[in-house]
This record gives sequence, C-alpha cells and structure tokens, in this order.
Amino acid sequence: MKKLIGFRKGINFGGWLSQCDYSLDRLDNFITENDFRCVAGWGVDHVRVPIDYNILENEDGTYNESGFGRVRNAVLLAKKYGLNIIIDLHKTAGFSFDFGENEAGFFDDVKYRERFYRLWEQIAQRFAEYSDNAAFELLNEVTEKRFIGVWNETANECIRRIRAFAPDIPILVGSYWNNSPEAVSDLDKPYDENVYYNFHCYSPLEFTHQGATWTPDIDPARRISFEEAGITEELFENIFRDALKKAESEGTGVYCGEYGVIDRVSPEETLKWYRTIHNVFEKYDIGRAAWSYKEMDFGLSDERLAGCVGEIIKQL
Repeated sequence: MKKLIGFRKGINFGGWLSQCDYSLDRLDNFITENDFRCVAGWGVDHVRVPIDYNILENEDGTYNESGFGRVRNAVLLAKKYGLNIIIDLHKTAGFSFDFGENEAGFFDDVKYRERFYRLWEQIAQRFAEYSDNAAFELLNEVTEKRFIGVWNETANECIRRIRAFAPDIPILVGSYWNNSPEAVSDLDKPYDENVYYNFHCYSPLEFTHQGATWTPDIDPARRISFEEAGITEELFENIFRDALKKAESEGTGVYCGEYGVIDRVSPEETLKWYRTIHNVFEKYDIGRAAWSYKEMDFGLSDERLAGCVGEIIKQL
C-alpha cells in the first residue's frame, strides 16, 4: 500500500484555529512556538492544524489576511522544528460536522460549494510553495451517507482547481459517517497519484466518548470499561479492513487524521486503548495524528495524563 511520506506519527492542534471562541487571546496564545517545540521533542513528524473557514474568510466572503497570516506562521513554525503540517479545513460555509451548529446547505446549494472551491484556490495559491512539508485536507467529517454522491463530485472539482496552483501537494479526502473507515469504500478513485484516503477512529464510541454531552449518540451518564467494550487488536483490524482494501485496489494509501480517548476515562485505560490501536497502526503502516495536544476533552499534555503520557508518546 502506498505511504504518505512524512506523515507517519502526528498530533492535532485542535481548538486553536477551530472549535473555539475566536478571541484574540485564544488565537494568539492557545498554541505558541513552545508547543511546536514540545511536540517536536515528543518525536512526532507532523502536526494537523484544524482551521475553520471564518478564520480565513470575512462574513461577506472576502478573505481575512490576518487569518491567512496565522496559518502561514503555523507552517513556518512547523518547518522550523522539523515538522510537516496538514492544513485541515475543519468547517466551511454551509457545513459543520458539529451537532447543533447553525451551518447548513453545503450539499444542496452550489453557491456554498463554489465558495468552498474559491477558498481552497486561495489556500493553494498561498501555500503551494510548501509542498515539501505540507498537505491539504479538504473537509473534516462529512456526516451523512446521503451526501456521498455530491461529496465525490465536490472533492474532485476542488482538487482540479487546487492543482492549477499546487500540482504536487498531497491531498487527503475522507468519507461520510464523520470520516468513518467503513465508509472509505464509497469514495471515488483518487483524482491523481497525490490524493490519499483519510479516516478517523474513535471506536468503540461508547468507550472513547463516554460522558460526552455534545453528541446524541452517547448517554453522558453511562460508563464502560476497556474490557466491557471488547477492545482488541482484532476489533481495529476489522474496522480498518475495508479502507485498506479500497486503498490497495486504487493504488493509494490511508491516513488516520484523528483518534483519541476522552478525559472521563482513567489514564490507565486510556493507555490500554492507545497501545491497542497503535499496534494495528504499526502492523499496517498507517500514518496518524492523535486528537489532541491539549484540552478539548482529549488533551494528551493535560495534567491528568502526567503519569503515563510518556508511554503514550512512545506509541505516537
């Protein structure tokens, strides 16, 4: 299976330029140069930086130069510390993966999709020069299966437009059910040789998201142990099987852009889960980025994991 070179072991900088209050204090101070230095010291080779469209666009659809400047600074800091970087468009006008957010219409309205294309053309023009250490992720977590036909068409058209400015930069494309590995098989053949399939894995959700209040799929009062959840290497192998088969048949590779365990789970059981999924990542040589570096209910650098983060980092 094809490998996405330079993006083997990574970590997400979630909650910085995405899923936040967008205050200057947050944008300036949540992630700083010290954090790039820190994760480089952890031995990862890349960071994934989620970015919401309103960081880069104004309300009228014009472009926010200070927002693009923040992204450029992230790219340059990654490069300074020997890290590659994934520029991930986490939300776009008309679509958000987050339950209950006031963004809708992207898959029904060509105007929203045209705005999406134009934003990616801007990103491509501004960051094509970093194709040696950057990759693009088109959109985070398409939700419903009914969107897949429009999404395949949209992704291909977007990549066509990106290629006019960034002909060689790696591009990641995920599928429905929030980038489910089981849904990868319904993605189109990659547009070209530098397009890779992308999935996320928080399985079993009742374990990794126990106590979560932001999803209707979880009873926040329920708790479940590692053993009760039936977590084994065979479980993850079965979950990944169809995605791996699809990638092999299409001559490309797969990448896991998010995986992690909520802070309601004990450090000991968190470590068990990481060890188990990492063994499968290693067996199939799957590149990945853990969710997330700090806070966001999943923070690896948070105080609660101080006693075992060293062991988790060894697996990244």
